[in-house]
Amino acid sequence: MDHVAILRKSNLKKGDDLLGDILAGTKTIESRWYVNRVAPWDRVAKGDTVYFKQSGCNVTARAKVSKVLQFSDLTDTTIEYILQTYGRKIAPHTPPEEFIAWVKRQKKKRYCILIFLTDVEKVEPFSIDKSGYGSACAWLVTEDIEELKAC
Repeated sequence: MDHVAILRKSNLKKGDDLLGDILAGTKTIESRWYVNRVAPWDRVAKGDTVYFKQSGCNVTARAKVSKVLQFSDLTDTTIEYILQTYGRKIAPHTPPEEFIAWVKRQKKKRYCILIFLTDVEKVEPFSIDKSGYGSACAWLVTEDIEELKAC
């Protein structure tokens, strides 16, 4: 299965470069926090390929999924465990207290999925067609990335 993860240019704090951190190998876990179980929940697995793009830009990188962890019915204890155990691999340049503050602002989030990345590489930039996924969709799932490439 192939996936496209759309990253905001600044997610946790102004000046974040999540895509740059993925390419540099310092961000080795992509996390998604949700109110409801939406993609990639139960749709991403070890061996899948994730393509990355910043919002408004072309796809420029890809990685293999080496492991997936899903957490439901998030509690403060579970969130603290996630942050203590995986925080530096999720947001390598964000001080722990800022990351904790960001998560606490996400009070309504009930689900967290951690996607462990390996074999990260740049790809020849290409655009995608999100038709049918919704304009706010930040994770696309497809059998083959060629189906999403814009002509």
